[in-house]
Amino acid sequence: MTAAPFPLPVDPVPPAQPLPSAEPAADPAAGPRPHLGPSLSPSRAADFKTCPLLFRFRTIDRLPEQPSTDQVRGTLVHAVLERLFDLPAAERTPQAAAALVAPEWARLAEQEPGLGALFAGDPDPVDAPAPRPSPGGDDVGRFNAPGESVPRADVARPSAPEASGSGAAALVVAEPALIDLPAGAAGEASRLAAFLSGARELLDGYFAVEDPTRLEPAERESLISTLVDGRLLIRGYIDRLDVSPAGDLRVVDYKTGGAPREAFEARALFQLKFYALVLWRTRGVVPRVLRLLYLKDAEICDYYPDADELAKFERTLVALSHAVERARNERDFRPKPSRLCGWCHHRALCPEFGGTPPPFPELDEAGPELDLDPPAPHQVEIG
Repeated sequence: MTAAPFPLPVDPVPPAQPLPSAEPAADPAAGPRPHLGPSLSPSRAADFKTCPLLFRFRTIDRLPEQPSTDQVRGTLVHAVLERLFDLPAAERTPQAAAALVAPEWARLAEQEPGLGALFAGDPDPVDAPAPRPSPGGDDVGRFNAPGESVPRADVARPSAPEASGSGAAALVVAEPALIDLPAGAAGEASRLAAFLSGARELLDGYFAVEDPTRLEPAERESLISTLVDGRLLIRGYIDRLDVSPAGDLRVVDYKTGGAPREAFEARALFQLKFYALVLWRTRGVVPRVLRLLYLKDAEICDYYPDADELAKFERTLVALSHAVERARNERDFRPKPSRLCGWCHHRALCPEFGGTPPPFPELDEAGPELDLDPPAPHQVEIG
């Protein structure tokens, strides 16, 4: 895939106006102080926007959800890409990435033993690896190479069949190729092999759009956080942060699902704006680029935020936090039907599908505040 050239200016992003301190200075000898107010992560904030009842099920009722093979595969691929950058630049090859898949899966399965149940018992259909464009084309990741330009692809997409349905917001649901696998121990091994093969296919998609031998990320799987509005803690893990020689920041997020249509791209960019706001508030610099790397489709989406937009986004998060607190105080988390209901684990409990939610937990059971910790790196995240 070849992207149009995009030379970065030699001057860094103009810094924002001096920012007020996010919180009063603490005594270093006293150690970190626990946060006693509300907090939001990108995933849980997106849950509330998508469906307040889903937010309740996940964060107040804390109903269990079995991760899908796609979610676990995504966690595995993220772990491999982090480990890939531990290697010397010249050794970051597709073969090296593929060789990391099995040991990273072994480490992940040891950390979360329940994941083995995905491949045991009666076999469910397993996604067969999808065809992948051959790696090639110009590098799109030279953010840290001095004297070199950074090619740009606002949304680099090959042509694809139009989705069924009308309107720009029609959801594209790709029917995966399915394979039947035998039951028993041999079937479990076959399903695991197909799962690992699918992870390697996603890594091929990464190498189709980026050359890691020309990158030296500043941070990987980094937890960032800040206070906004004096009491709302926002935090999350950044997949990768690149810093150019001129000081420009690029936030990179790996997506292992297919590239969505424009109407659904906003949900993915919501997460990156969340990170951009934290970086702006903590470092006084607006990231120059927010980049989504869609590995399944070998596509790139770049977005260029500005300070005014992030200030507006901050007000949106504050209003969202107030809405969450109001809903909790009133015990009123209403369902919001959409096409995404088809993927919800909790339809049996949803009034829109004839279900009844469980009794609302007592407030002291849910804690004095909603503390929505993001998952640690390489933990499987639902949603």
